[in-house]
Amino acid sequence: MTTTTRRRHPSRPAWEEEPGAATQAARGTVLTLVVLAVLVPLWVVLVTSVSSREAINAAGGLVVVPRDLDFSAYRIVFSGGQISKALLVSTLVTVVGTTLSLAVTVLAAYGLSRPGSLLHRGLLFYFLLTFLIYPGLVPHYLVVTGVGLKDSLWALILPTAVSVFNLVVVRAFFQNIPAELLDSARVDGAGEFRILWRIVLPLSKAVIAVVGLFYAVGYWNTWFNALLYIDDNEKFPIQRVLQSYILAGQAPQQSGAVTATLPPTLAIKMAVVVVTVAPIALVYPFVQRHFTRGVIVGAVKG
Repeated sequence: MTTTTRRRHPSRPAWEEEPGAATQAARGTVLTLVVLAVLVPLWVVLVTSVSSREAINAAGGLVVVPRDLDFSAYRIVFSGGQISKALLVSTLVTVVGTTLSLAVTVLAAYGLSRPGSLLHRGLLFYFLLTFLIYPGLVPHYLVVTGVGLKDSLWALILPTAVSVFNLVVVRAFFQNIPAELLDSARVDGAGEFRILWRIVLPLSKAVIAVVGLFYAVGYWNTWFNALLYIDDNEKFPIQRVLQSYILAGQAPQQSGAVTATLPPTLAIKMAVVVVTVAPIALVYPFVQRHFTRGVIVGAVKG
C-alpha cells in the first residue's frame, strides 16, 4: 500500500497552495458558526413574533421552539395604526430618495468621468474634499432647519441625497467604458444624454443595482435624521417607531385596538423587528450577484 504526500509547488507561495483536509474542516467549522450566529437570533425573533402569550410566558421571554402559533401581532402591525403609517412613510422615503439619489449620482458621475467636462477638476476636488472635512452635527442641523425642512419628509431625503463614496464608485465604473464606443456614438450624432441613456446605463446595470441597494438601505434604515428633524408622530419612519417602541418603551398607537385583546408586547416588538428587516433581506439576494462586478472592479480600477 503506497501513500502519497502533498508537496508544495516550488514556483508558488505557501498561501496559494490547495488547502489540506484539516484546513478545509476548520474553515467549514468557522463558517458554520458564523452562519449560526446570524441565523439563530433571526430565528428567535421570528418565532417569538408568532408565539402566543402562553408560549412566551412558558419560555420566560424569547421563544426558541415554535408552538401555539399566533399571528395576532402582525394583525396589530398592519391594522392601520402608527406602525402601518410608519411603513408607508419609510416606503415613500426609500422610493423617492433612492430614485433621486441614483439620478443625481449617475449624472454627476458621468460628467466627472469625462476628462473634458466643465469644471472637471474643481468639482471632483470639491466632492473628494468631503471625505476629509465634515462640517459636524450643529452646522448640519442649522442648515436643514434654516432652509425650512424641519418636520418635513424632505429632511430625510435631501441631506443624504448624494453619497460621495457611491459617486466615486460609479465614476470609476464609467471610466472603464471604452472611450471609442462613446466617440463612435458622437460621430453618429448622439448627444450626451442619449449616450448616457442608450449606451452607458445598459453597460452599467451591475454598479447601478449595487449603488441603488446602498441608497435604499440607507433611506430605509434612517432614524437619526428623523430623531432630529421630525416631531410629528404621523411622519415617523419605521426605524424611528422601532427605536421609540423598543428602546424607549413607548407603545405604538393603534386604531380601534382593544387592550384586552392585544397580543403580548414582546410579540409585537419582535413583529416590528421582522417587518423592519424583511424588505432589505428579501431584496438583497437579487442584487448580491452584482457586488463583485459592480463595486470591487470599479473601486480597484478607479
